[in-house]
Amino acid sequence: MIQIIAMGGGGFSMEPDNPALDQYVIDQTAVDHPKVCFLSQASGESRDYLINFYSAFTKLDCRPSHLSLFQPHTADITDFLMAQDVIYVGGGNTRSMLALWREWGLDTILHQAAENDTVLTGVSAGAICWFEQGTTDSIPGRLTALSCLGYLAGSCSPHYDGEPERRPAFQRMIASGEIKSGYAFDDGPAGHFIGGVLHHVIASRPQARGYQVTRDGDRAQETPLDTRYLLE
Repeated sequence: MIQIIAMGGGGFSMEPDNPALDQYVIDQTAVDHPKVCFLSQASGESRDYLINFYSAFTKLDCRPSHLSLFQPHTADITDFLMAQDVIYVGGGNTRSMLALWREWGLDTILHQAAENDTVLTGVSAGAICWFEQGTTDSIPGRLTALSCLGYLAGSCSPHYDGEPERRPAFQRMIASGEIKSGYAFDDGPAGHFIGGVLHHVIASRPQARGYQVTRDGDRAQETPLDTRYLLE
């Protein structure tokens, strides 16, 4: 069954001294020394982001790699991605990332990989991309709604407690019907979805939470979700 782990914030890029979320992802593969591929298109394939990824994941029990779409190392992108145990998507400009993915066919390839037991994960842009919709700062100014891949039903907001406008913008969009009801994650938690259903929420920070946010008439209803702190 398809496994997707959507991080609202955290992981190696935000918590370099706290590998709890990244280790959790690796543990879900049930594979010794799993292959972990990083996709950093949302950041324009930032060199520093790649360095930070390798610095973090070479310390974990896995085989890290990355796929560039500006300078791909292979002509057979499908086979390369299908051979991965984890595909980890970084943060940045979700809109630009999805446009590039669709041009290269990753919108289809990644779903095929997930059906073949590859764990899909990511932070921020790498979290909302799996849902039908998300809130994004891809366009400068006010947060906007974005249509995403649709592997998971509903909508998603990352950085729910980390950026002041995230919570009111998400609730406003849901209340107005601009986006569907969905999930929000503070910096630190991640929603673990199995077969399209939220299995549980885990977190690398003790007070961080995940939320279900639904439309109730012309209002948004926010419900905190049980969240397991990984370092207890």
